Amino acid sequence: MIVMASDHRGYALKEELKMFFNKENIITIDVGTYSKEPVDYPDFAKLGIAKILENSNNVGIFICGNGVGMSIAANRNPKIRAGLCLNPKMAMLARKDNDINVLCLQGITKKSKAIKIVKVFLTTSFEGGRHARRLKKISGAEKC
Repeated sequence: MIVMASDHRGYALKEELKMFFNKENIITIDVGTYSKEPVDYPDFAKLGIAKILENSNNVGIFICGNGVGMSIAANRNPKIRAGLCLNPKMAMLARKDNDINVLCLQGITKKSKAIKIVKVFLTTSFEGGRHARRLKKISGAEKC
């Protein structure tokens, strides 16, 4: 399942991506926001994380103005690996090397580019190997 979350500055892109997913018969869960009224992105990152953690196969697409806020908020949870991806290559490497389970996007990203990034995010698999060893080190560093 794809869990979608945004603040007001990511709302328009979230809605465009939802239309794309609907056309592709891909099921999404939208945890908000549901308008362009100003809201705080950490609230929606928290709602999205809760839905992602319900099933280990769930992934997230979180969108805010610059993508950084959602990334920071999502990464506060030790079971989330969120990455801001500005292009398809970043999405491919973030999935392959870092096994991200939340794709963060900038609200200003054009729909066509966002769809390319999302497609790569959803179709790239984690490579494992040396990357798994590195992720294990990161998860052990939480108490630093």
